[in-house]
Amino acid sequence: MAATDLGRDCDIDEGATVGYRHSEDADPTVVGNDARIRSGTTIYTDVEIGENLITGHDVLVRENTTIGDDVVVGTDTVIDGETTIGSDVSLQTGVYVPQNTTIGDNVFVGPKAVLTNDQYPIRQKSELVGPTIEDGASIAANATILPGVTVGEDAFVAAGAIVTDDVPAETLAIGAPAEEKPLPEQLSGGNQIA
Repeated sequence: MAATDLGRDCDIDEGATVGYRHSEDADPTVVGNDARIRSGTTIYTDVEIGENLITGHDVLVRENTTIGDDVVVGTDTVIDGETTIGSDVSLQTGVYVPQNTTIGDNVFVGPKAVLTNDQYPIRQKSELVGPTIEDGASIAANATILPGVTVGEDAFVAAGAIVTDDVPAETLAIGAPAEEKPLPEQLSGGNQIA
């Protein structure tokens, strides 16, 4: 049985699961007003979501996740739990957000971008440390952000970039591995998601 606390005027498609109980003692899923949750989406218990959530199809939001207001989570996106996502965020189709990730407010993450949290996949046991994406940052399509990396406020990560080191605020990261460049004038001023 699903455990949920839904706000008013939520529209949940048939075939969506809100309140998937992963543990007997889990807290209910809390979803704010005016959510639109499409079929194939699964949202676990121990999740708190603000108002005006919109999902695509086949989204997964795992336990111990907090999501702010006015967030779009695109089709086939996975938020793998123990994650904090701010308000006015757009995660496009196929984004992967691992455990222990922090995403600020007014952030854009483009299609198929991958955030990572495991410095030594399978080779040895290590602490999982996801990236931090600060307020106003943009990450373009197919970019990869490595564990523990911070993408600074209003920074821009170019399409296909592989980010191995922190990206300072208001900086462009481009290439593989990514190099820092001055942020072009047309990319300055932050996102206009809301």
